Amino acid sequence: MIWARLGQLGAVVALGALGAACSSSDAGGKATDTSPPPTTVLTTENFGMQHSGDGTFYATADGSGACGYDKTADVHIAALNSTDWADSAWCGACADVTGPNGNLVRVRIVDECPDCTPGQLDLHPDAFAELAPQTEGRIKISWTFVACDAVGPVKYKFKDGSNPYWTAVQVRNSRYPISKFESSKDGSTWKELQLQKFAYFLTDTGFGPGTTQVRITAENGTTLSDTLPEVQASLEVPGQAQFQ
Repeated sequence: MIWARLGQLGAVVALGALGAACSSSDAGGKATDTSPPPTTVLTTENFGMQHSGDGTFYATADGSGACGYDKTADVHIAALNSTDWADSAWCGACADVTGPNGNLVRVRIVDECPDCTPGQLDLHPDAFAELAPQTEGRIKISWTFVACDAVGPVKYKFKDGSNPYWTAVQVRNSRYPISKFESSKDGSTWKELQLQKFAYFLTDTGFGPGTTQVRITAENGTTLSDTLPEVQASLEVPGQAQFQ
């Protein structure tokens, strides 16, 4: 998968151990520490082209949806129009959104909005309210994908129904979208998993019994490697590091 990189702005600031469906509103890395401390990564880096379109909101926004994430109390979330969503490639990505008055809000993509037009974001109502009064319903916005603020290492989530012979894995809590996911049993021969429309990387022959080495590549070309335990449906496993 080739990701467009049309520019980067700003710098990455790392601060250690700080802790840290849609209806429109129109009307370890290789670290050896097995228990990595939480790390907050704040950034003003952006990538890709600037988008523009309509900003709306949907009352049912709760973090769940086409990306397959769990419900969340976080209001800084959005559904992405199908054109830009690109068959789930941007699930988990973050975007800085600017409203008509110059107000800016950072949101994470958690859902697809099939009824939205290209360039449109359907936001959580509270996120929309940070850009304009909800009574406006529909506003003009511009937005750019940015590296997410992250707390702690990346996480790996085995999809429900996964087993050693049919394995689907999703990378969560990543600063960047994942462009490549590989697995290996011996550390020398790697097999690439394929991203599915349901936002998980899949190998239909499975990881097989026992532990599996994985290597993930982020949009910016950096990689992390981890060892995952034997596949267990719905299990979430923390990695050893976060993309910097």
